[in-house]
Order: sequence, then C-alpha cells, then structure tokens
Amino acid sequence: MISRNHFAELSRDWTRLGLEDPLWAVCVDPARRGGRWQLDDFLATGRAEITEVMLRLDQLGLCQSRMSALDFGCGVGRLTTALSVHFESVIGVDIAPSMIEHAQRLHSATGCAFKVNDRPDLSSFSDRSFDLVYSSLVLQHMPPALADSYIREFVRVVRPGGAIVLVVPETHRRTARGLVYAHVSRRLIRWIQVALFRYPAPMRMEAVPTSRIANVTGGGGAHIVASDPQLIPGCHWRMLRHYVGVTPLDRRSPGLAASPGVNSTELR
Repeated sequence: MISRNHFAELSRDWTRLGLEDPLWAVCVDPARRGGRWQLDDFLATGRAEITEVMLRLDQLGLCQSRMSALDFGCGVGRLTTALSVHFESVIGVDIAPSMIEHAQRLHSATGCAFKVNDRPDLSSFSDRSFDLVYSSLVLQHMPPALADSYIREFVRVVRPGGAIVLVVPETHRRTARGLVYAHVSRRLIRWIQVALFRYPAPMRMEAVPTSRIANVTGGGGAHIVASDPQLIPGCHWRMLRHYVGVTPLDRRSPGLAASPGVNSTELR
C-alpha cells in the first residue's frame, strides 16, 4: 500500500530541491553544491551516459526501434535531451513542478516534452507507448511499494521488443555513511541530511535489489538481460544499471498476457 503522506512528502522534498539547487540535486557532487555546476559540464555528463547506454543496447540487441522514449524522473532534462539525439520523440516526467519548469526553460528549443507526473502510476500514457523507458538514480528516492508500482508501469508502457533501463542501488557499501543508511532510521537520516549536511530538503535512499526488479517485471513479459556495475566516485552504494528486455509478442508463451494492464495503484 502506498501512503498518500509519503507521496506528498516526496513531491514536497523534490520541489524544494528543484527550487534551491536543481543541478546539484540531480548530480550530487560536493564540489558543485550551491549552484557551482556549469550547465555545459552538467549536460555533458548526460550525453556521455546516454551514449554508453545506446552502445550497450546495441550490443545486447535491445530496443532496435527508436521511435519514442520516456525519461522517468527527468529532473531538469539532463538525460532527456541526450536521448533526443537517438529517438524521434522523448518525454520527460518528474514529480516536482520546479524541476519541470527548469527543464522547459533550459530545453525549449530541443523538441523534448516535459510534464509533471503527480500520480503513483503512468496512467496518462497508453499501453505500449514507448520503445524505451529510462530511469537513472530515481527509484531509490521513494518507498519500495511506490518504486515497484512504477516498474510495473514501465513494463506496461513499453512496446514489445523495447527495453527498460534502470540505474539503481543494489545495496549499501561498508563505508561510514553507507552503514548509516543501512542501519539508522529514515526519520533520523532526514534530520541528519537537513540539520548537519544542510541539504535544502532530505533525499530518501532505499536499495532496489535485482531480485525485486526481476520479481516485479517477470509477470509482464519482461526480463533482466544484463546488470552492469556503475562506478560512481564517492558513492556509498553499490550501483547497477539493469537492461530489461520486453519480449516481442510472437515469442511469448501462450499463457503469458500480452500486457499486464494499467496498474492504477491508489493512494491511501
């Protein structure tokens, strides 16, 4: 069950981060905090990431159609615009209106579309709308039940033969801060982030283990094809980039539904 309060808290925190220090909130680097990201350098990180991802998709034989892509948790559009080089149309969605406002202003000439998604599902999109759903370092910031709800929706909105790419933390590292995230209560972590680290708003962190992703995606004709380690300097989590293939309809077993249907999880 997804708590309405948790969803509102998530929206409130990321709206505040988007107002105070949006580039740093998207790419957390102590040296770039306080508005010290240069926009060109910031966007270059997105181009480099997507270039690597597209080469890997080609190696794996995934997502051969490149009509449309969804950037879930797009922030200010760092990856959305990079995806637009490879896809005919790209839409970025985010829970924070402040982030979407930045994205629209920064990328008004790119042809990318940006919209606020203020629901625990993707009901504004039809089944099989995209060839690719990309989500980088987003799902760990929300309660597990909400992350699972979105992953099911990713499977629903991807066309057969398409792909889902997720960058998520598998587990914490045995660093001082990693052990804090593993063993200290979430309420205390929120206080530490704001009171001691002076974050504009807390950033929730949850592991998103491979086994959970496999369990959530398996019922909709999707499966993890590859899971590549991601080396992020100074990171206190072991990160993986998962490449999830959505099986073409003609290769599915007779008992497997062509589409898992809309997952309209209600807030309670």
